Amino acid sequence: MAKRALKLASLAAAASGIYLYGNKFLDPNDFGVVRVGRAIATTAVITCDYLTSLRNVPYGSEEYDFLKSQDSRGRMEVYQCEMLSEVHLRSAERLRELCCANRGTFIKVGQHLGALDYLLPEEYTRTLKVLHSQAPQSTRQEIEQVIREDLGKEIKELFVSFEDTPLGAASLAQVHKAVLQDGRTVAVKIQHPKVQAQSSKDIFLMEVPRIYWELSTRRVLLMEFMEGGQVNDKAYMEKNGIDVNEISRNLGKLYSEMIFVNGFVHCDPHPGNVLVKKCPDSGKAYIILLDHGLYQVLSESFRMDYCRLWQALIKADMKRVQKYSRRLGAGDLYPLFACMLTARSWESVNRGIDQSPLSASEDVEIRSNAAAYLPQITQLLNNVPRQMLLLLKTNDLLRGIESALHTRASASSFLNMSRCCIRAVSTYQRSKSHSLYRRVHISLTEALSLWQIDLYELFLWLKGSCLGNWVIAFLSRMHHST
Repeated sequence: MAKRALKLASLAAAASGIYLYGNKFLDPNDFGVVRVGRAIATTAVITCDYLTSLRNVPYGSEEYDFLKSQDSRGRMEVYQCEMLSEVHLRSAERLRELCCANRGTFIKVGQHLGALDYLLPEEYTRTLKVLHSQAPQSTRQEIEQVIREDLGKEIKELFVSFEDTPLGAASLAQVHKAVLQDGRTVAVKIQHPKVQAQSSKDIFLMEVPRIYWELSTRRVLLMEFMEGGQVNDKAYMEKNGIDVNEISRNLGKLYSEMIFVNGFVHCDPHPGNVLVKKCPDSGKAYIILLDHGLYQVLSESFRMDYCRLWQALIKADMKRVQKYSRRLGAGDLYPLFACMLTARSWESVNRGIDQSPLSASEDVEIRSNAAAYLPQITQLLNNVPRQMLLLLKTNDLLRGIESALHTRASASSFLNMSRCCIRAVSTYQRSKSHSLYRRVHISLTEALSLWQIDLYELFLWLKGSCLGNWVIAFLSRMHHST
């Protein structure tokens, strides 16, 4: 058990290493060697703690006799689990302290790990979740200095200038929050026009904060302050009458559109960056997407290969899964690649990821394999292109949100993904075709495929509804009577 726990700790340390060496940002008020030294020291302490905790029971003590007792195996397992939980908690607190001390990229790592409810022990996710909304901030004096240098204004003057705007009712602290910060510098964030275009298609689905460009500089970005609950806060949604399943579906639709159709993806959907709120006028819930500083533009060839890979995964077409996984850099590790993308076991991938919901035993298997296959996971991450690294991170965070909301691996999410893949591939094929007959054929095939998905979705709805149960019972009685 200690070895498996150690591998889980190594998984977290490896993730930190990937981010550390993949990003060259250094805090100007700190030395890189100090940051790296902290990371190495923390990893060493965590490793030592896992190696020694279950062995560090004095010979001849009551605890030692208890552990050696052959007639109390059940109690021994409980005792070991309690000790392991304590080590998990200590290690998670050390990781949190490391992230807060080193800031910058390490905060991003902590936020990522804090969202992996489906993969990491609860002690880790519970401890690191605070980084989603309570990450270390720059001091008021530092912020005032940057605003004074770049805008020639004091924060109080900035607040007065917003008296007639949506920020007019906000407190000084809210204006303070509206200035985005990262480490000790006020970060530059870029809002791409495509974000607005995507949100305009489904106005009820997503909103992004307005940017006040006249009060923004290279180091300062002033944005509208938007309120809402974090997307993984199930209690907030229930309190405010927000349908958890609807939010999960809409989030899946939003990211499917970004990835498969537009090829322009917000790659940092940790719960602190995705809020939900119920519109008082329409009563509909909508998603608020924050922090547009990390986007990935997918190349057309990569996007098409990724679309076709997901189509193969949904259809359980193993030959095409292997083909497109290899084209995306997975090589012989394509089974592991498929499991990482879907967050399902290889057995479920072969059977069809939409055929059965995630079971408790499969969940345990996934958590165990994440540690057991760490060397292969590291090798795979080194082989795939950067575009895939960011999509894997995005997938991890989305699966973590689904796990927190208990909506993971629902059939509707895969159906919506299928629709986007079909539309994306059809659009690409039409753009490459010079024959009118061929374009018409592609459009008809697309319409037929989408109609089949609609029909299957209707079947699933009827199957789970009272009307469907009544029809099935009626047909069954008719069958028996004949």
